[in-house]
Amino acid sequence: MPFAQIQIMEGRSEDQKRAVIEKVTAALVEAVGAPVDSVRVIITEIPKAHWGIAGKSAKDLGR
Repeated sequence: MPFAQIQIMEGRSEDQKRAVIEKVTAALVEAVGAPVDSVRVIITEIPKAHWGIAGKSAKDLGR
């Protein structure tokens, strides 16, 4: 059972997250020949204050 774990900064819409799940699933089905029903995708959203870029939080950088 392929399992993909995606970490993204908070702020994406439900439609964007749905698209990520669909496309990652399709990529795993194509790349490893896994049955679509066996693919699992989990998206973890990280608060911008917890995401560091060049020594500053993404929140402080206005991202």
